[in-house]
Amino acid sequence: MSLIPYRFLFRSMYACPYVAKMPLEDEDRLIDLPLKAKLDSLAEIDGEKKFADVRLGWNEMGLGLTVEVKGKSNYPIGEADRPRQSDGITLWIDTRGDRTGHRATRTCHQFHFLASGGSSTKDEAYFLQTKIHRALADAPLASAAEVPFRCRRIKTGYRMEAFLSSKVLTGFDPEQFPMLGVFYSIRDFELGDDNLSLDSNFPFSEDPSLWASLELVK
Repeated sequence: MSLIPYRFLFRSMYACPYVAKMPLEDEDRLIDLPLKAKLDSLAEIDGEKKFADVRLGWNEMGLGLTVEVKGKSNYPIGEADRPRQSDGITLWIDTRGDRTGHRATRTCHQFHFLASGGSSTKDEAYFLQTKIHRALADAPLASAAEVPFRCRRIKTGYRMEAFLSSKVLTGFDPEQFPMLGVFYSIRDFELGDDNLSLDSNFPFSEDPSLWASLELVK
């Protein structure tokens, strides 16, 4: 077995399709993204399990996200004050996609979408944004009220939908800067981890040069 994951040898780039109608004004759906919006994890290259379907789409107003986790037998577990140790996804977005700097800047964002951990009973979905460790400059932190977010239980798992508007994405300018940086890490107490590419042996949570590139295509 190689000491260095094979996926470390790849410089990943994903196409993010244009989706005009989002967020939706629908009781059942906030975001509906096509299959071509899926960000295929490279985990299987190194024989690791993949259990989530993650998709990103864009329009002039911002980015739409959907996440489906399947294969669970138990309810999600989480705590709002410990987002990286809760069931859910952390999404990193850099609205400048040069991927050269090893420390985050003001255009780098860390968003947490938890399947559980909100409310006094800790059984409701929860959103928060936190600062990136060792950042040269911090992006402004969005409040939960600024990010439309839904999470519902489905058979053997859950589905998340969220919309990140340009208001909460510092530097978002699709016309001038169509190349973004992106990374995600999904945690599940039952199923394990499902990351876009590198595993936790790499400092992806604080090093934007390890993130993949995301091209906004129309």
